[in-house]
Amino acid sequence: MKDVIVVGAGISGLLSALALAKEGKRVLVLEKTEHIGGVCRSYNVDGYQVDTGPHVITRTEHGPLKELMDRYFDVVPNFVPHGGYYVRLNNRIKPFPWNLQGWFNFDLIPQIDRLYLIKTLFSISYISNSGEDLSKKSVGDLVGNGLSNSTMTFLNCMSYFMTGASMNETPVARFLDAEHYKSQSKNPLDKLYNILMKEGAIDQVYPKGGLQSLTTAILSSLPGNRIEIKTNEGVVKITDNKSKRVETDKDEYKCKTVVYSGFASDLPKLVDGLSNGYRKSLEKLHKADALTLWLGLNKRIFTRDGSEIWADSDPYAWAVPVSNYDSSLAPEGKQLVGFAFRLPKNCDINKEKKRAMQAIFDILPEIEDNIDMTHYQVLIPEKAAWTIDTVFADVKTPIDGIYLVGTDTERRSMGITRASYSVLNLISILKKDGVLR
Repeated sequence: MKDVIVVGAGISGLLSALALAKEGKRVLVLEKTEHIGGVCRSYNVDGYQVDTGPHVITRTEHGPLKELMDRYFDVVPNFVPHGGYYVRLNNRIKPFPWNLQGWFNFDLIPQIDRLYLIKTLFSISYISNSGEDLSKKSVGDLVGNGLSNSTMTFLNCMSYFMTGASMNETPVARFLDAEHYKSQSKNPLDKLYNILMKEGAIDQVYPKGGLQSLTTAILSSLPGNRIEIKTNEGVVKITDNKSKRVETDKDEYKCKTVVYSGFASDLPKLVDGLSNGYRKSLEKLHKADALTLWLGLNKRIFTRDGSEIWADSDPYAWAVPVSNYDSSLAPEGKQLVGFAFRLPKNCDINKEKKRAMQAIFDILPEIEDNIDMTHYQVLIPEKAAWTIDTVFADVKTPIDGIYLVGTDTERRSMGITRASYSVLNLISILKKDGVLR
């Protein structure tokens, strides 16, 4: 019998398994697919190494992944600085306005709108200090009407970029989600400093060797005598007895504790005895679907040090030239670029693929005659989109010994950073519950 069974070998499950094994537990990881890493892996397409969606890892100086690496990694990936974020709007491009000076220089939107937004930023610090729940107040509610089409386009684009939802669904709190100087202070002036004086994306990186290097680092750090990973083995039922019984489509296993890293909304399909109220709360979790279009280009079209947010395109896009960080990801003399698009609900995937490609051609027509490789991915980068209506799942379930982990249990940040926060929260709760010492 194992101490812990981790269901799912995505990034949340792998980080949880590593931490638990390093804390002395005997761990079994069950993964229903043949792949380890979930949306944190890489593979080869016609000589190009593509990731499962373009990623930039944030908060690497003092954030949750850094804490996990310091505690549990024997092997640490080599990270390359991401560089800047650039915004394309009205056929022009400018650095993203991280701070007060950036807003004054961000002339992609009218000056009067910039002054209004700066004023709004000042008001946010005092609104948050008054006790109002900014996770229930949308960006659209905050800015109101009367702004130019360019400004509304920019705000809507950034909302989709950060949460997968429109500005009318994106909480103001998402834009206050930051960790830097004085971030723990409750003083409204310090909060204002955090918003208006941030230096930019200085703690954001890309892993040299692609996303696979992070998954490989985790696997290389696992204590082999305390952990086992089984792939192509899907869990079909979790039973709560004196010990937990986990049934798969191939076998069954017993353990003391289950850590479930799949979609929290799917838990009622596996576990009996959950209340109707709990089941309904999990139904409020909405996945954030995304389309990635990878293009291998015959020449280096993207020359800037960083990535681009396209507010001009329809649909909005995020362009990440990953081979700029590691030239080995593309054949010599070529460039690999990932374009990420959010997918509408219940959409026609083939239609969205065509829209995405046409959006790229509309912004940069020269790409069309320089395509060497095309590859599409339909992914779920976040297990729960953070909207004003989202109720995130708790790590602790109503059943003792069954815990959740993943991006639907944590609202801070996004992607790998968000997953890392969830793992740290899991470890903290397991220690409080006496599962870990």
